[in-house]
Amino acid sequence: MNIGKLYIISAPSGAGKTSLVKQLVADLDLLSVSVSHTTRPMRPGEVHGQDYYFVSAADFQAMREQQAFLEHAQVFDNFYGTAQKTVEDNLKQGLDVILEIDWQGAEQIKKLLPDSLSIFILPPSTDVLLQRLRNRGQDDEQTIARRMRDAVTEISHHDEFDYLVVNDVFAQALTELKSIIIANRLIRQRQLNKLRPLLTALLE
Repeated sequence: MNIGKLYIISAPSGAGKTSLVKQLVADLDLLSVSVSHTTRPMRPGEVHGQDYYFVSAADFQAMREQQAFLEHAQVFDNFYGTAQKTVEDNLKQGLDVILEIDWQGAEQIKKLLPDSLSIFILPPSTDVLLQRLRNRGQDDEQTIARRMRDAVTEISHHDEFDYLVVNDVFAQALTELKSIIIANRLIRQRQLNKLRPLLTALLE
């Protein structure tokens, strides 16, 4: 039975990670995104259980005490966590799983699951990142300024990731992300189980 691969995808806020991952999952089969738990308020258009599991601070703390999270972190004034059981179940079913988490979470996952692969998405420039944050229309200027400061901290951890992708032209960045996942699906160890009947026939 093929076991899926775990991918960590991180980026500063506004780099386009969510849009890229959404399209990636739509275009590739056997690929799923792990839905994180968060204590932050639901934004317009978001769906509970699809974008995040929106929980109270008390519920989040209870899950943390039960060691239900693979990783968890505080981002701004809110908490985010990845439930261990959901990830493990998907991997056992042969699905490749994406975790959209920050560098703190990536660090925790890498220690627990060293076979996971990590990808950091960079904006093409500071000016473009600032413009994207403003175009979202979700934050006031004070919050945007804080996100820009935090982006510098996040980007400084780029050297802890296996792959770097620049999201300048969306289609190009998407192609590069697909290439990473497809190439890893062709690694000999993952192919052996799938191709065993063919290899047996070819070697007779």
